[in-house]
Amino acid sequence: MRYGQMDWTPLRDEIAKWHQKKMVLPIWWRDDDATTDTAALDRLISLSKEVGVPVHLAVIPRHATPQLAKRLAALDHIHPIVHGWAHRNNARGRDERAEFTDARPSDLNREEATEALRLLQRLMPERVLPVFVPPWNHIDPLALNELPGAGYRVLSTCDARMQPEALPGLTQINTHLDPIAWREDTRLHDADYLMEKLVTSLKRRRQGKDDNSEPFGLLTHHLAMEEEVWDFTRQFWSEILSAPHEIFEILPN
Repeated sequence: MRYGQMDWTPLRDEIAKWHQKKMVLPIWWRDDDATTDTAALDRLISLSKEVGVPVHLAVIPRHATPQLAKRLAALDHIHPIVHGWAHRNNARGRDERAEFTDARPSDLNREEATEALRLLQRLMPERVLPVFVPPWNHIDPLALNELPGAGYRVLSTCDARMQPEALPGLTQINTHLDPIAWREDTRLHDADYLMEKLVTSLKRRRQGKDDNSEPFGLLTHHLAMEEEVWDFTRQFWSEILSAPHEIFEILPN
């Protein structure tokens, strides 16, 4: 079923079960691949303000511009975080793309991760959170070990986390729903797929099968979003925020 026919009833029914059990769902919004001030970024900023949900904006440090810093300077509802270093695929000869891989020297991974955080902190003083988002949501284990020493306190990839900490001192807070069908020219995913994935994820949390202390994350990519994806994102937040207010806890508080 395509998006125009999307029925939100299954989500509403699941939320009603949360309300009946007096459960609270922590939730957050991450958007990836920011580098500079664009019309798409302006639209993201406006949508975030419209729906009243802050965005954790994953910025690619190597390509971040002063124009981006200027645009975000006075926006309390946009929280810059670190998106790798240059968003470059270093996983040559492998199916899964990654920038920070075990195939590279550990000191190179550490140097780039350290410089990524320092660069954004210089560009946007007191704005950048020590959250590392690896490009393509993948980071190899040995490269992961370099993050705490580089100053990071949170790792964010995708899907339900296996444990609260990726490493001692490195909390993991993932995203769980990406509305873009990347293998279909960045179109919006099929409506049935999105609803099943969303409701199944919430049901598993309600039943105690997944960790509900991890905020449920919506992942968007403002530079790649077609009109249907923007519409879905607006409707998603509208549905969430029209539920009983005590059901949801938006990150950050």
